[in-house]
This record gives sequence, structure tokens and C-alpha cells, in this order.
Amino acid sequence: MKRAFKVAAAAAISLALAGAAQAQSALNEILDTGVLKVGTTGDWNPMTLRDPATNSYKGFDIDIMTELAQDLGVEVEFVPTDWKTLVNGVVAGKYHMTGSASISPPRMKVAGFSESYISVDLYPFTLEANADRFDGYESINQPDVRVATTLGTTFEKRVREWFPNADIKVVEAPARGFQEVLAGRADVFITSNIEGSTLEAKFPIMRVNGTGPRSPSPIAVLLPQDDQVWINYVNNWIKVKKAQGFFEANQAKWGL
Repeated sequence: MKRAFKVAAAAAISLALAGAAQAQSALNEILDTGVLKVGTTGDWNPMTLRDPATNSYKGFDIDIMTELAQDLGVEVEFVPTDWKTLVNGVVAGKYHMTGSASISPPRMKVAGFSESYISVDLYPFTLEANADRFDGYESINQPDVRVATTLGTTFEKRVREWFPNADIKVVEAPARGFQEVLAGRADVFITSNIEGSTLEAKFPIMRVNGTGPRSPSPIAVLLPQDDQVWINYVNNWIKVKKAQGFFEANQAKWGL
């Protein structure tokens, strides 16, 4: 009986050790391969922007991930993704982390998050030519108002919550809600104060009159939920970089 117990115990220990070996942290993989893979959409100005001509990226997120890779002593590889598959990509191991994403309960069910390093508020926007048409959120929540939003984003969920009576037009990435408004195919879109200020400087759009900020949302990166080693590394790296003023300087660089 004792011998059988010892054999069973030894087998259990061997299985546990084997499991631990298989469950190698992303941190070890990154250091072994010399490559940090980051999923990014390339369509959230000024966080992440892809240049189709050169297939290169720039933005607040890109600077963060480049700095992280430099501190790790590895190269960074930006993996194209879109908002509807952003979470699936990190869960499936297509990349070690993502660029900035809103922390939300649905995402938290299947993926981990780093500590937040910036937050955003959401606002509705329209063309300057429509300035007199809208005043307040309820003026948007009407059957004759078409509200555009991009599939898989947190904006899509908010549009459905805030404007249930409106005509909601959902487009798929790389199409964006603001493009529908600029093209005259929609009247309103919502986005963060971060992207909104950038779009206002470039296009004839404006915040809808009489609307204040809604849904303040902390922003962080998505990480594999079960990889506490990697999560701890990223969280501590964020703390160090905050203390050194890196995040503050990067925000100033991109006008955030």
C-alpha cells in the first residue's frame, strides 16, 4: 500500500513538473526568441496609426511598446489585428500583448490586463454643418438620426446603450464610424476625447452641443490571463516608467 502511494505521489509530482515546464511564461518566450509580439489595430489616432505605404506604425502605443522591447533587450514585432479579434488574438497566443484597450468586464472574463496608465472619456461627434441640429444626448436618440460605430469596439456597446431609438449603423474595421459621418452616410459617431481632439484638428467635425463626458474608462494593455509572471513584469515596468516620467513625456509628445 505504501509503495503504491509513493508511486502515485511520484507520478503526480512528475506530471506537475511537466505541466509547469509546458506552461512557460510569455516572458521566457520573449527573452528566448528575442521578439516581443504586440497586437495593434493601427487605426486609433494618436494611439496607433499604420502607414499602408511602408507598413510601419507610429503613435503613443507604439512608443510604449518600443520602449518596453528596448528595456527587455529584444525586437518588437507589431502584429496587425482589429477590434473584434483583439482579445481573441492574445487568448490564442498570436501576440504576447496588445496595444491600449479599454478595461471592461467582458474582456476581463477571458484576458488579463496590466495596470492602467491613461484614461479616456467618451463624447458624441458630428459635422460642424450639423451644429444646430443636435443639442444633448436625447437629441441623438431619435429614429431619424443615424449613428455610426465600428464592430467590436467599446464604442459599439455604448452606442447601443445610449441611443436605442436611433438608426445604428455598424461598420467593420478598417472602416470607422467617423468616416461614415465624413462621407455623409451617418450623422453622429462617438469616440474618446483623445481621438476626438485629433479628428477635430483635421476634419470639420465637433462635439455635439450640450453633451458632457460619459463612461470614463481606464486604458491598459491586454495580457494572457493565466500568465502571472508576465503580468507582474509588465505591471512593475509600468510603475518604474511612471516614476521616471516616461508616460507623462509620451502623453505630452502626442498631445494627450
